[in-house]
Amino acid sequence: MPCRSVVPPSPIWPAADADHLLVTAVQMAALEERLFASGMPVAALMEKAALAVSRRLLVAEEGAAAAIGPDQGVLVLVGPGHNGGDGLVIARELHLAGVAVRIWCPFERLKPLTEDHLRHALWLGIPRLESTPEPGDPDLWIDALFGIGQSRSPGEQLETLLEERQSSRPQALFAVDGPTGLCADTGRLLGRGGATAQRTWSIGLIKRGFIQDKALARVGLLERIDLGLHPSLLASLPASTPLALAGRDGPMAPWPRSDPAAAKYARGRLLVVAGSRRFRGAAHLALAGASAAGCGSLRAALPRELVANLWMVHPEVVLAAELGATAAAGLDLTPLADLDLDRLDVILLGPGLGRLAAAGHGLPAPESSPGSEAETWSRLQAFPGLLVLDADGLNRLALRSGEGLGPSGGSAARQESEQPEDGVCVWLRLRRGATWITPHAAEFARLFPALQGLEPLEAASEAARRSGASVLLKGARTVVAAADGRRWQLLQAAPQAARGGLGDVLAGYAAARAALALASEPRRWPDASPGSDASLLAAVALAHAQAALHCLERCGPGGVSPQAVAAQLQQF
Repeated sequence: MPCRSVVPPSPIWPAADADHLLVTAVQMAALEERLFASGMPVAALMEKAALAVSRRLLVAEEGAAAAIGPDQGVLVLVGPGHNGGDGLVIARELHLAGVAVRIWCPFERLKPLTEDHLRHALWLGIPRLESTPEPGDPDLWIDALFGIGQSRSPGEQLETLLEERQSSRPQALFAVDGPTGLCADTGRLLGRGGATAQRTWSIGLIKRGFIQDKALARVGLLERIDLGLHPSLLASLPASTPLALAGRDGPMAPWPRSDPAAAKYARGRLLVVAGSRRFRGAAHLALAGASAAGCGSLRAALPRELVANLWMVHPEVVLAAELGATAAAGLDLTPLADLDLDRLDVILLGPGLGRLAAAGHGLPAPESSPGSEAETWSRLQAFPGLLVLDADGLNRLALRSGEGLGPSGGSAARQESEQPEDGVCVWLRLRRGATWITPHAAEFARLFPALQGLEPLEAASEAARRSGASVLLKGARTVVAAADGRRWQLLQAAPQAARGGLGDVLAGYAAARAALALASEPRRWPDASPGSDASLLAAVALAHAQAALHCLERCGPGGVSPQAVAAQLQQF
């Protein structure tokens, strides 16, 4: 295995502060315990959190209406622990502000502090329901039953009540530190049902589970309640603690800075290998994404069917090769073995390549002829620049490794391990240059079948660690993971971006941004380095998501098209 040189770490982006850290319930509880050990009373922290939530309910912010209307009644669902105590402080503050508040607490035993707040609420005259509330109750419900302390199902009775509440009165429940029934670490339901919130307040720091794909529908609008945690507390978290990315982070993204006098070949040299007889549009969209990044020299190896009209659609693109088709009408990569790759910074391989072999026919043996596709994969493995593998590029890599035929001949993969994904990892680790892979969930499962079942943050991180590649795992909230343990996850994205062709634009844009970085800051990307700073890949994911959000805001749901997003990316 080639020796990889050490790259000095880049400044952390974004800052590992309260706005960006994504923590588990255990980590948050440990921070609070350290705070209490310092002398901060538990009651004071509860007051601080609950008063902040109360203000969000009562006071209009930035031109928006207050969460509670002038004639809106409120029912607070109170749990036995400190989350219930938060709810009782909120109930107290709303009552004192003149809101018609009731409380429902179906538990006999409460923590002492929560018991004190309940006694005071009753002394103030706040009504307490003696029976289970009706799901169709017209008041706004505030869920303060369990928060992040949940580790098991809340029970059939509560699950049924909360599911019926959403059915009868959708969008009429707010959650304090997490909807009941939802795991704060994974975003999965702990039982068969639970609460669905219009809005969720995450107390202190953002809990990882609240931004996972499975949780989004139940969390609703996510807002963080700042507790003013001291920087020394935050610094105690591991360096691998994931960081959330939002639009505010874009201006500080680690974009490359080119020499203002640089000629085109010093502003990135990219080869895009994309498209096929069946998926012709993928090549055009990948090239559109690449053009949006401002790469200086853009070349393409394309199916013959696209060559004649290339100059009319992308006049800036230089044709490097016209490629034929496989038996399954996929792109034949064999001629790439004859290309001069030494003058390239980045190669993008994958969008719309199509299948290599017809269904049921398996793969030709890679050693069957000197001109087989395996020779191309060997050239790619030896390529010293960055290789970006997307879509069918990943599928072909997974298919070969799955059949025990490593793309460079197969013997290395078979000797290293019997696990299917180890062929992929060995090939990637033997790459001379850095590699970015950009799978969606199904492609990821083909590449790393042993990692199925892990949550996206853990799955992407483990794949990066095993393979040495930087991993962009697409989803409603995309995850990016580096081989050194760093992780990022999008906090915002447009649902309408789950649309054919958007991934092709992303792949092209990522590859071109990387080409610019390699050309302008080569010391960050030396030969044989694993890292191509993955923070740049995270910045690309953020820019793509923000471009889609801009299109949604300006043109509506139908305006989040691949062409519109590519055009918007020119502004970043």
